[in-house]
Amino acid sequence: MRVALVVHCFFPDHYFGTESYTFDLARNLRRLGHDVVVLSAVFAGEPRRSRPVTRYEYDGVPVYAIDKNYYPNKRVRDTYYQPEIRQIHEDLLNEVKPDIVHVTHLINHTGVVLEAVHSLGIPVVATFTDFYGFCFTNRLEAADGSLCEGPNAQRTNCLACYLKAASQHPPASSLLRIAGKPAVSTLAAIAMERAARIPGLRQGGLAELVLDITRRPDTLAACYAGYKAAIAPTRLLKNAYIRNGFTAPLHEIRFGVDLSRSRKPAAARDAPVQFGFIGQIAAHKGVDILVEAFCRLPAGSAELRIHGSVDQSPEYVNGLRQLARDRAVFFDGTFPSDQIAHVLAGIDFLVVPSTWHENSPLVLLSALASHTPVIVSDVAGLTEFVEAGVNGWIFERGNVNDLERVLQAIVATAEESRALTHTTAYPRTTAMMAEDVINLYETIR
Repeated sequence: MRVALVVHCFFPDHYFGTESYTFDLARNLRRLGHDVVVLSAVFAGEPRRSRPVTRYEYDGVPVYAIDKNYYPNKRVRDTYYQPEIRQIHEDLLNEVKPDIVHVTHLINHTGVVLEAVHSLGIPVVATFTDFYGFCFTNRLEAADGSLCEGPNAQRTNCLACYLKAASQHPPASSLLRIAGKPAVSTLAAIAMERAARIPGLRQGGLAELVLDITRRPDTLAACYAGYKAAIAPTRLLKNAYIRNGFTAPLHEIRFGVDLSRSRKPAAARDAPVQFGFIGQIAAHKGVDILVEAFCRLPAGSAELRIHGSVDQSPEYVNGLRQLARDRAVFFDGTFPSDQIAHVLAGIDFLVVPSTWHENSPLVLLSALASHTPVIVSDVAGLTEFVEAGVNGWIFERGNVNDLERVLQAIVATAEESRALTHTTAYPRTTAMMAEDVINLYETIR
C-alpha cells in the first residue's frame, strides 16, 4: 500500500508532537512493508527554499515540502482555505499516486488539499491532534481563558478570539488592544459582526474579515465531509468533533511511545524532590502557574527542571526567570528526542499544568511509560490517562493554590510519593498504534 501522510511541518526542523506522531507512523508503516511519502510544508518566514516545492529524505522517508514563502497568507481565509495552492496539491498527488491519504494536520495545506484528494478519487483519513477543524485558535479556549465548547451560532466567540490574538501582536492599535481585553472582547465581537452587516460596510475590509472568521467552521466542515474516517487519540477529542458536527466514523486510537521501560533509579531518601516540565514554554502550557506554585515550597526541599526553548517567547521566559530568582528553578533548554528517557530518569514527577484542552501529549505518555508519576491539570485530554494516587495527581486548571497543595503534599511525603513509580506505566508502543491504523485503512479501501 502506498500512503501519503500530510502534515503541516516535519523533521528535521520541526519535531514536536504531531510531527513525531507522523514520523512514528511512517517508519512503522515502512517496517511493515508499505510505501510511505510525507507531504509537508515550510512556514512563511522560515528560510526560503530554492523552489516552491522541494524534495528531501529524512531517515529514508521521502518528503515533499511546499514552501509557503511563495504562497503567503493574504487574508484570514488563507489560514484554513487557500485556493491558490490547490493545484500544487493536485500535481503532487498525481506524481506520488498514493492508494490512501492520511492527514495529520492541515495547517499550511488548508482544506483545499482535501478537495484535491476528493477530485482524484483517493480515499482519505485523518488523525485529529487538536481542534483545528472547528476552532479558530485550535485550542478550544475562549477569549476570557475559559474552556470552550465550540463556535456559537453567530460565531461571535470566534471573533472574540481573533480580537484577543490580534491585540497581542504588534503593531496593534490602542483600540485593538482594548477590544482584545477579555472583559470587552465578547461585546466588541458582537459589535464587529453587526457592523459588517451595515450596507456601507458590506464590501470593505471589515466585512471580509468577519466573513473569513464566521465562515471558517462551515467551510472546513464541507471539506471534512470527504473524510472516510478519522482517528482521535482521546475521548475528549472524539466527543468534541462529534459535538461540532463531524459525521464520518471516528475511531479512538491512542498514541504509542517507544522508549525503555526499565525501572527508574531509586532516589536517595534525603535528596531534594525533582519536579520537571518538558515542552513549549508558553502561557497556555501553564509554566507560570507551575513556577509560582513551586516557589512557595520550603527552600531546599525540591528542584524544578524546565526543559524547553527559551527563545520562542522571550518576554514570557524573562518573567518566569524574575519569578524564580534565587530559587532552585533551572531552565535546561531543549534536548534531542532520543534523550527523553534519560531526561525523565532524572525527574521524580513530571508536571503538565496546561490551561487548555491538551490531547494526549506524547511527553505525558513518555513519562508514564518511563514509570515517572505525573501531576496534571484537570482537563479531560490529560485526566483520561491519570488515576490519582496510582500514577499521579490532578489539580484544578489554572489554580496556583491547588497546584501548591499537591506539590507541598508530595514534598512532605517524598518517599511514599516516589513509590508511585511502581504503579505508573504505559505499555502501548508505536508498533501497536500503527497496527490499529492499518486495520482502519483496510476498512475504507
